[in-house]
Parts: sequence; structure tokens; C-alpha cells
Amino acid sequence: MKRILLLAAALASLPATAEVYRWVDSTGKVNVTDTPPPGNARTISRGAESQPAAEAQSFATQRAAENFPVTLYSAADCTAECRKARDLLSARGVPFNEKMVQKPEDFAELKELVGDAFVPSLKVGKHSYRGFLPDAYNNLLDLAGYPSSTAASARRQAAGGSAP
Repeated sequence: MKRILLLAAALASLPATAEVYRWVDSTGKVNVTDTPPPGNARTISRGAESQPAAEAQSFATQRAAENFPVTLYSAADCTAECRKARDLLSARGVPFNEKMVQKPEDFAELKELVGDAFVPSLKVGKHSYRGFLPDAYNNLLDLAGYPSSTAASARRQAAGGSAP
């Protein structure tokens, strides 16, 4: 009986590839999905995931993303700090939307969220943080249930490589 269960588990975890689309919508929000973008999307890039779907996003990550979606607020003139924020989210395997603050309504939304129009700012579920401080970002993500590292970075560390 144990062998049948192990065989079923092994078959269920066979690799699957998914098409990934990245685009900027009409409000300046960066989207990354597995479904094709709408017709009014700009800056479209497309690629196939090389990781199996289960490794691309763990169950814990999917669950956290459903309950506590992540939005990174950035601006065109925010270079170093916004890049560090993006890198931290990517290294943890956190799916996030990036909203470029460009229009007056974007500034108003950000001001309501964190008190003023300051980038980068991070929103995790209903909680937010103004600025970039890795410990604060990690704390918000930990509290939301996002895993602290991806399966790929864990494999690299186990093999003696460095994590991204």
C-alpha cells in the first residue's frame, strides 16, 4: 500500500511547464501571470517557466498570495532602493504587483496608504511599510506566511552555491 501511495505522489509531482506573461497595464501596474494580457497592455514579455509548476510557487506561497497580496509602489526616479526591494521579493519567490506612481490618483492612493507619496513602499495584505528596510519587509512577509526562501534557492544553498 505504501508503494502505491509513493508512486501516486511521484506521478502527481511530474514537471509541468507554464507560459509566463509580464506586462504593464494602462494604470502603470506591472503584472506577471500565466494568462495572456488584455489588448491594452504595454511592454509585453513572454517566456516559458523552466521550473515545474509546483516548484515555481509552493502551496504556502500560493496561500499567502491569496490571503495577503503584495504590491510594491515605485517610481521612475526610484532606482537603487526600488531595485533592492524588487530583488528581496524575487529572492523570496514572492509574487507581487508593482505599481508605478505616476498620476495624481496614484499619489493620493500612496499618501492614504503610508502617509505621503514615498517610494518604495510595500503593501502586504492590509499592512504597509514606507521606505525600504529588509528586516521590515521580511517581517511583513513572514507574518503573512510567505516562505523565507524558494525551493530553487534552497537547492542552490544545499549544493554549495549562493542564493540569489
